[in-house]
Amino acid sequence: MTVKLLFDENISHKICQRVSDLFPNSQHINALALERAQDIEIWEFAQRENFTIVTQDSDFNDISILRNFPPHVIWLRTGNARVSEIEQVLRQNYVRIVEIVESGTQGVIEINFEVKYGI
Repeated sequence: MTVKLLFDENISHKICQRVSDLFPNSQHINALALERAQDIEIWEFAQRENFTIVTQDSDFNDISILRNFPPHVIWLRTGNARVSEIEQVLRQNYVRIVEIVESGTQGVIEINFEVKYGI
């Protein structure tokens, strides 16, 4: 199974290209003209098109509690992070993400990480 990610507007569109080797066919909501869509519309799109939503806010977690899954949600629990940091975290958690999405046992994958800015 190939996991396709749908990146929320709070994550840079540049991430799609940077993780395309692991998550082919991933998209950013801006590239799909969904930047003005309500969260529930994005949820329904992701469900219909078999995407896993990647976000940094709690809104999709809340929807998952109410509506269950799919789609799966990857909730990056951090403040503002650089594209390179998000890429690294997705790469480090690749196996975990794929296993959870394929097993269908968990709707929200929380990933906590600390942003470390160099001088």
